[in-house]
Amino acid sequence: MKTLEHLRTYSLSKPGTYENFPFDNVTLTFRVKGKMFALCNIHDEPLEVNLKCDPELSELLREKYEAIKPGWHMNKLNCSLNLVA
Repeated sequence: MKTLEHLRTYSLSKPGTYENFPFDNVTLTFRVKGKMFALCNIHDEPLEVNLKCDPELSELLREKYEAIKPGWHMNKLNCSLNLVA
């Protein structure tokens, strides 16, 4: 994903996915059945996306990819911050 529009297009192509701004007018979330799986600040450059992830997989991905960090202000076990260039 290189841009916010790429993220939106990809996320909204998944069945049952919708987006909203439950916290403020810049924090975009993507949800399925009311459960959030991704969020980002629409003004961040580069785009940073917090993604919900299995704890074990999240740890492996952080070890393998330098750009994947623990999510800021998020549960560090279940969320990773994926920096998108």
